[in-house]
Amino acid sequence: MASNGAKEPLLSWSPDPAAQKVTRQLRKRRYLRSRTAAPFADLAPPETNGTGSIQLSKSIFGKLSPSFRQVAIYFAVYIGVGAVIFYLVRNQIKGHKTDGVLDALYFTIVTMTTVGYGDLVPNSTLTKLLACAFVFTGMSLVGLILTKAGDYLVEKQEALLLKAMTIGQKVGPTEILKEVKNHKIRLKFFLVFFLLLFLIAIGTAFLVSVEKLDVIDAFYCVCSTFTTLGYGDRSFSTQTGRIFAVFWILAGTICLAQLFLCIAEMNTESKQKAIVKWVLTRKMTNLDLEAADLDEDGSVGAAEFIIYKLKEMGKISQEDISVILQEFEELDVDQSGSLSISDLTLSQSS
Repeated sequence: MASNGAKEPLLSWSPDPAAQKVTRQLRKRRYLRSRTAAPFADLAPPETNGTGSIQLSKSIFGKLSPSFRQVAIYFAVYIGVGAVIFYLVRNQIKGHKTDGVLDALYFTIVTMTTVGYGDLVPNSTLTKLLACAFVFTGMSLVGLILTKAGDYLVEKQEALLLKAMTIGQKVGPTEILKEVKNHKIRLKFFLVFFLLLFLIAIGTAFLVSVEKLDVIDAFYCVCSTFTTLGYGDRSFSTQTGRIFAVFWILAGTICLAQLFLCIAEMNTESKQKAIVKWVLTRKMTNLDLEAADLDEDGSVGAAEFIIYKLKEMGKISQEDISVILQEFEELDVDQSGSLSISDLTLSQSS
């Protein structure tokens, strides 16, 4: 430590004097907290009703979000167009048939989810080409439904969790939102898991009671359906069964795919937490200080230290920093190393 009380460089080499001067000017102010402007209104903390409990947002239990409605419209159009087309070419589809419109709708769902029992199959060049087109577009649509349905279910689960956590205790919105975020993926996993179990149970019971299969064959049919294995030796042959299958097949296949996605997310989150723990617990070295010294002035400030740690955690990349730094330099019209209202005014006018 120098006798005049000035901070000595952390590294042994001598930096550029001009850079030191700019850095000293920038360090006259300490930034203990950073205020962030919320990009959307729904990012604000939940409103309280004056008694410490949180009022549930009407947007969660009320109308569906625009994106979800858009996917629902796409799905309705896909199912409607597919049912009409396959109804028109129903004579070019062979297999066990029950009702023309129902069979067309059933064949559309089976194609879309790639289950492909084989009880109804294309029997002409036209129907084969149509099946190829509908299976690819259907898989893309299933992906969209999977994403939006998962987000919607998580929003509902978060709202219920918020309500449960505020019953009988006064907890701040910040603490509750933090708790929800920490358990978000886990809650999503259990929600989808129990929903899948329910669909398996109801499907097995339906196949036993309506399709007259024994329990083992019914469970075997359920598993081959949800995994889109679709051997075809067991399927829905009755009119009632195909009405049930139209809704059940779609829900089951999407639910199973969502479960696998949750497992992947939990694995990724676990690895990310391990990286963060390692970064925060390992000791700093001279090489770390040199890498964290963004302005190369021989010392590391709080902002540089935070940025370096975030890079190590994988939260941001060097490309992210470069893009943001470029924007800062464009806004810093007077090249003072800090932004002011005059800089913004000059940059906007230019």
